[in-house]
Amino acid sequence: MSMRPGWRAWAVWSAGLAAYIMAVLHRTSLGVAGLDAQDRFGVGAGALASFAVLQLLVYAALQVPVGLLLDRFGSLRLVVSGGLIMAAGQALMATTHGVEGAVLARVLVGAGDAMTFISVLRLVPRWFPTRRVPVLTQLTGLVGQAGQVLSAVPLAALLAGPGWTTAFLGAAGAGLFVAIAAFAALRDTPEKKVSSGPPITMRQLGTDLAGAWRHPGTRLGLWSHFTTQFTGTVFALMWGFPFLIAGEGLRRETASTLLTLFVLVGMAAGPVIGMLVQRYPLRRSYLVLGIIGANAFSWGLVLVWPGHAPMAVLVLLVLALGLGGPGSMIGFDYARTFNPPNRLGTATGVVNVGGFVASLVSIELIGLILDARTGGSSDYDIGDFRVAMSAQYLIFVIGLIGILRNRRLARRHLAAEGVVVRPLRVVLAERRGLAKSRQVKAETLSRGTQ
Repeated sequence: MSMRPGWRAWAVWSAGLAAYIMAVLHRTSLGVAGLDAQDRFGVGAGALASFAVLQLLVYAALQVPVGLLLDRFGSLRLVVSGGLIMAAGQALMATTHGVEGAVLARVLVGAGDAMTFISVLRLVPRWFPTRRVPVLTQLTGLVGQAGQVLSAVPLAALLAGPGWTTAFLGAAGAGLFVAIAAFAALRDTPEKKVSSGPPITMRQLGTDLAGAWRHPGTRLGLWSHFTTQFTGTVFALMWGFPFLIAGEGLRRETASTLLTLFVLVGMAAGPVIGMLVQRYPLRRSYLVLGIIGANAFSWGLVLVWPGHAPMAVLVLLVLALGLGGPGSMIGFDYARTFNPPNRLGTATGVVNVGGFVASLVSIELIGLILDARTGGSSDYDIGDFRVAMSAQYLIFVIGLIGILRNRRLARRHLAAEGVVVRPLRVVLAERRGLAKSRQVKAETLSRGTQ
């Protein structure tokens, strides 16, 4: 592969990126429409949360099967199929007035969404040199979050203006257009438009899945994704808008601005984190742990603040949450570096399960707590959200235990291969000692020339 990718590589990546942006718009559309959905379908917070939980459950449950299908059938067929399925789900959401139709619509969105992201990620190492992969992986995940801007601003404006049907039919039409464009522009590899792997057998399926799971590096990626992604997903997908409007008393336009800031922070931080991962691959876990600490601290500050938190504190929360998306992408870098190419799709699917399982558990738990405190009504106050949002700390603790345990096992695996990861404090001490030695040497030379 050429060290400088040509225009076709960038065109393929751009087409895949457009498909992922649209998938994120579909995924987050219910969060923006949360209060409208409660009125349209006559449901409480628990039932509304179940819509999003079911969508994420379908997404998470399909990750491993989709990874196996990706290794077999390639990116193009899965990206196009996923786009068409999501468009059908949004068209159904636009026209249904019953809970059953809404449930089916979110199932379709979750199924199509499951096919998109890891399929687009698979294109990156196929079309670009290895040294560019960490940064482009970050860019794929984070520029894709522009779909949240599309749901937080244009879709929210359509909901507030022309209304529910126009908003969701517009989303369906845009999704159909992007799926057609992806069919025209995507190519699985530089050599072939459609590239198929070997036929899937039950024996090979079990071998690939077991091999990916047994490696502690894959599990480290899963727990990293689990713990960094969930709180931002909960905020953007379901409870951010209700929390800011009903809990913190903000206007809808202000809440949309904060959600937009959330996306922009992730897009700005992504390339920086990608370059740090590329330069310091043996220190990736420190980035993960730092991002988790920032999220836990910022939520704690908002939740203990008496009454409504001031705008500066809410902005701090959004800035911290915006780092979660880039942090979760480090999990996929673990999958890439700890697994051979023939099971990369499977390992990526395993990692991608993590954050969405954590998200769906958190979303449902928050909804149940809100229902328990308000009797099923949507008349929330900040006290209700303060209790409900505190449930996220249970997920933080579980994820941290998984990260620390599998980081230790992964380092043992590396040591067995002759790669020793020295403690960071030792490396920093050596660097300080080297810097001091150079300073002393320079002072000695300076005195000798006087």
